[in-house]
Amino acid sequence: MPKRVVAALSFLLFSTGIAAAAVPMLPPDFATTTVHTPADADIYVRYGGTGPVVVLLHGYGDTGDMWGPLAADLVRDHTVIVPDLRGIGHSSHPEGGYDKKTQATDIRAVVTALGHDKAAVVAHDIGNMVAYAYAAQFPDKVEKLVVIDAPLPGIPPWDDIVRDPRLWHFNFHGPDAERLVAGRERIYLDRIWNDFAADPSKIDDETRDHYAAFYALPGAMRAGFAQFTAFRQDAQDNQVFARNKLTMPVLAVGGEASFGPVMAVVMRNVATDVREAVVPASGHWVMDENPDFTVKLVRGFLDGKE
Repeated sequence: MPKRVVAALSFLLFSTGIAAAAVPMLPPDFATTTVHTPADADIYVRYGGTGPVVVLLHGYGDTGDMWGPLAADLVRDHTVIVPDLRGIGHSSHPEGGYDKKTQATDIRAVVTALGHDKAAVVAHDIGNMVAYAYAAQFPDKVEKLVVIDAPLPGIPPWDDIVRDPRLWHFNFHGPDAERLVAGRERIYLDRIWNDFAADPSKIDDETRDHYAAFYALPGAMRAGFAQFTAFRQDAQDNQVFARNKLTMPVLAVGGEASFGPVMAVVMRNVATDVREAVVPASGHWVMDENPDFTVKLVRGFLDGKE
């Protein structure tokens, strides 16, 4: 979206109290910009620091704000880049382009627009799917890859994973779903946050309200649902990508009460150099449920001290 629209939207969100709540926030001195991508999205980006480049990709139910604790740690000696994915947060809500292969080109446009080439990539949830598509399409541009607690469409054991009834939201979309959720975004997201947390109380009301406000923006739920409707295409793309395994170091992280060691099983199907880690006392939402452990884990891997 045009920068003046982003600025107006930012004012609206902050003036209605979103910024004032005690929620995960990126360092306040991060710069902001909007990058128009070749795939016709306007990606809102926050960035700061100097040193090796690391890109942080959030997932569904969050925005780039989820990375607040990790970004605050890494910015001491890294260049940290935090985009909002297409259709989420402050980024635009285009009609299409929600397959992860296309979204990876959004991220490539962001990295190069900021004057960089190679980077480490750290991702969570649907961000994993974008990160994998990015690493598969630009393998010489990814120095290290961290994927946290979400599988890859089409990559085993995907067919077993999607039988879990808690993943009902993978198939909940369309105009009627949009009508049902309109004005009830917090209720819809609460179900997802609660189902996948080891301790739902770790995601406080301020954090929930913060994210729900973004998903209540015009067009945001349509765009959010589109992340899931793209899974069939993502599966086809991933099966092609998997013919050439990733060779960069990969850290596959699962929450103890969520995907746990299954993350490494998934990634060993698509990569040759996979480390395995489990975040204790956490479900899916590791940055809310056990941020200290997660920050130390990611920092150690990026620094080569794992």
